[in-house]
Amino acid sequence: MNKPLILVVEDDGTVRNLITTTLKSNEYRYITASDGESAIAAASTQQPDIVLLDLGLPDIDGVEVIKRIRCWSQMPIIVISARSEDADKIAALDAGADDYLTKPFSVAELLARLRVTQRRLTALESKTGESIFHNGSLTIDYGAGCAYLDGNALKLTPTEYKLLCLLAKDVGKVLTHTYLTDKIWGSCWESDMASLRVHMATLRKKLEKDPDTQYIQTHIGIGYRMLKL
Repeated sequence: MNKPLILVVEDDGTVRNLITTTLKSNEYRYITASDGESAIAAASTQQPDIVLLDLGLPDIDGVEVIKRIRCWSQMPIIVISARSEDADKIAALDAGADDYLTKPFSVAELLARLRVTQRRLTALESKTGESIFHNGSLTIDYGAGCAYLDGNALKLTPTEYKLLCLLAKDVGKVLTHTYLTDKIWGSCWESDMASLRVHMATLRKKLEKDPDTQYIQTHIGIGYRMLKL
């Protein structure tokens, strides 16, 4: 498969050089930006396939960059940040980030994330229309790539939507942490487990607005299951 164009948004020259050297040695095409405004400009004019985004930028916060890009594009955004608190991850994922790596990160893990994202892009390009799923007030239109609750469109990140589809396609069945992280990221790193927990928490928050309605059940130490309503 063709290597995608990567936009690297990082103001730290040492980290930026590490990332770009890694990309170059693996024959990825890339462009760089060292602040938020130039990142947004590059995203709109160069139309990269994937964005690698630091949050601590000198002009505007990376979360704001995500929100502004999401106003007009669903290009995959992988956050690479020193912020390790769940609150920071939730803010970035809620804004529309697809993935979150914490610094210091493994080069091997970064490359694995890029390969998974590239496969996801290829799958989306070749995706054809599929059936519609109904469960209680939840509807998933697989062909359109949209989900609805009580007839209202759910504002899901790409990763949240993927998780929802995985759970829906095996409704009533417990899906293990390992299975889910492998399907989403193609790996089972410790950071994958943390990301899964954050993504699942934000997904449940959007799905279970009614405290009396539970769509996703947690099986502690095992995984998650979508309940049949």
